[in-house]
Amino acid sequence: MDRIIYTAMNGARQVMLKQATNNHNLANLSTTGFRADLDSFKNNPLYGPGHPTRVYVQNNRAGVSFEQGQLISTNNNLDIAVGGKGFIAVQDNDGNESYTRRGDLKVSPSGILENGAGYPVMGNGGPIAIPPFEKLDIGKDGTISIKPLGQSSASLAIIDRIKLVNPDTQNLEKTRSGLFRTKENEEADADASVKLETGMLETSNVNSIEALVNMIELARQFEMHVNVLKQAEEIDAAAATITRLN
Repeated sequence: MDRIIYTAMNGARQVMLKQATNNHNLANLSTTGFRADLDSFKNNPLYGPGHPTRVYVQNNRAGVSFEQGQLISTNNNLDIAVGGKGFIAVQDNDGNESYTRRGDLKVSPSGILENGAGYPVMGNGGPIAIPPFEKLDIGKDGTISIKPLGQSSASLAIIDRIKLVNPDTQNLEKTRSGLFRTKENEEADADASVKLETGMLETSNVNSIEALVNMIELARQFEMHVNVLKQAEEIDAAAATITRLN
């Protein structure tokens, strides 16, 4: 009896964990530049006294999907998207350099260039500070040019250049904040081959139809495990009744 209960209970728990990941992806369906988390099930024999007669399932993080999301036009000078491979360098809450595909930029009240999540965008020497301006342009190579307040349109000034990197995705890990870091927590070198698409944003790469199908399938799997637990309870009650009759 304990074998039935254990395998069903463990299966239900692991399905819940995978469902949580799937729901997290669905919740970020409209998050700019979001990268979907991937999970997988693995079967493991349960070793102990005697032969391993039970097999339990384990939900494992299989990594992150780095497929590119759809590029949509916004005609906003502060919106950028990485065309192809690469990342935008930002400063995370710990003060370290991390990487993201989110390019919905804005200038904070203190003049710091940030993305939509509030992370300062990194330039050649750290977070980029933007002086008061009438117009701001971002080039495909990340160069930021502004027309200062009160100046003519001919007097454009180059402020800084957004740090664009292209580290090996196999060497990246996703943090709780949704940013990426190298596994050695080392800063990646700037890569001039990474180009930006200005006036555009990259959508989440979550496949909504696939995620919804997975949600229904996982809900059915969880229900199946719960039904096995109920059947085990009924069998146990029937066995106890038979024992009392004898």
